[in-house]
Amino acid sequence: MDSTTRGLDTIDDVEASGMPVLDLERFLPYRLSLLANTVSRLLARLYDQEHGLTVAEWRLIAILARFGPLSANDVCDRSAMDKVRVSRAVSRATGAGLVDRQIDGQDRRRSVLSLTPRGRAIHDHVVPLALDRQEQVLAGLSEEEREQLSLLLDKLLTNAVRAAPRDHISAD
Repeated sequence: MDSTTRGLDTIDDVEASGMPVLDLERFLPYRLSLLANTVSRLLARLYDQEHGLTVAEWRLIAILARFGPLSANDVCDRSAMDKVRVSRAVSRATGAGLVDRQIDGQDRRRSVLSLTPRGRAIHDHVVPLALDRQEQVLAGLSEEEREQLSLLLDKLLTNAVRAAPRDHISAD
């Protein structure tokens, strides 16, 4: 134990020492993580129980449905998932017949991912259920509060992207 922490056993000791105190319950990254993980688990039940999908596989399907066809690197950029997690999701989803991988016609070193009809059907089945869960989470917020929340989240994301080196941003 070094001399700077010796004798600082309680939060009162830390506060009395003049050292900065991390009020975890008010710390933004902690609160956002709790919220994101709680909502992700709530949604994960939908696509895991009915379709056997992981969070990463669902993100892949949702991103391809909205922005596809894309390369795996493009999926990484849009999802903030790392390459290993995307690669595993792509492998499982292609193996399950949900995602198709083709060689890019303009760059033969690159593959392009798109949803198969089965992947699209799962997406179309899960989306209304996911939107219903989102509505449950947002219940009690007025339309004005919802718009304000959206604006604030946009600002926080912009600030976080500016503050972080590009290659270290991750949603995990």
